[in-house]
Amino acid sequence: MLELRGVSKAVGADTHIDNVSLTLQRGSLNVLLGPTLSGKTSLMRLMAGLDVPTSGSIWFDGKNVTGVAVQKRNVAMVYQQFINYPAMTVYENIASPLRVAGVQKSKIDSEVRKAAELLKLTPFLDRTPLNLSGGQQQRTALARAIVKNASLVLLDEPLANLDYKLREELREELPKIFAESGAIFVYATTEPQEALLLGGNTATLSQGRVTQFGPTVEVFRDPVDLVTARTFADPPLNTIELTKKGSHFLLDGGINLPVPPKFAGIADATYTIGFQPHHLAFEQPNAAAVPVRAKIIMTEITGSESFIHLSFADVRWVMLAHGIHELKADDEIEVFVDPRHMMVFDAKGLAVEAPKLAA
Repeated sequence: MLELRGVSKAVGADTHIDNVSLTLQRGSLNVLLGPTLSGKTSLMRLMAGLDVPTSGSIWFDGKNVTGVAVQKRNVAMVYQQFINYPAMTVYENIASPLRVAGVQKSKIDSEVRKAAELLKLTPFLDRTPLNLSGGQQQRTALARAIVKNASLVLLDEPLANLDYKLREELREELPKIFAESGAIFVYATTEPQEALLLGGNTATLSQGRVTQFGPTVEVFRDPVDLVTARTFADPPLNTIELTKKGSHFLLDGGINLPVPPKFAGIADATYTIGFQPHHLAFEQPNAAAVPVRAKIIMTEITGSESFIHLSFADVRWVMLAHGIHELKADDEIEVFVDPRHMMVFDAKGLAVEAPKLAA
């Protein structure tokens, strides 16, 4: 078990990590989700022992390892910018941690070939990294981490340079590999979709703080605050300020949403309403959904999906619709907002009540 107890890291006047407390169990998959510069890599370096916290402590299996160098810990790390030994073959790169550990030659060969097969590297075992593509070099670094049998495995956006098909395969396989080994598996990403695909637990980060930690789907569905909800939304979370008066959320001359039963007891006040892009619809999904007229800003077509950027009441929204939709800029269209999927946040940005149907 890895425990971070009130860990902070400052460099000069800049705080990189701010009072983080986390407990990660053996055999668990833990995703660090946040935008660039949110603190993911800084937190991983503290977990690994590459950096020492300014305050707080780090414990592993009940022992205080704060300040213990990475060389004295059983840790494996893989970065987006892969690191391999250029003079060694792929086989020797993968085998290197096993040779250092004094593993028998037959065992080394078995483990190397098993990892190479998993990562589609078998045809390249005799090549040197400089004769590989970027994706093949990254897979070599991943294979070396797999055979090391580390207690803590830290992967910092490791699949970013791989092609789509291999990324999908590895997202499925990697959690199984490390769960079976009993390792603590920490995976950093900027992509909410990747966190959802990986599953496990997710810690959302913003400006060096962990805003929420728990089962990935639970954090996505039940964000504790607006910062977490925005971190876990791609395209961006749609928001608008509305005033609750009795049984409705109101915007002067614009929108009139019935208050869902779960929010019926909250005080009449101004709230920020949030909902995911796929919770806007062209057609009324149910009787509770309310139509609003919005102006089209632009449409992005990806092939299977369309991202429709809308302007409503001086607020910009994005609608995610399946299929190809060719819509003209400045045209007005009617879209439906479903109150059942609303997230409601108070003036401090705290969730008034965690949404239950945001999936």
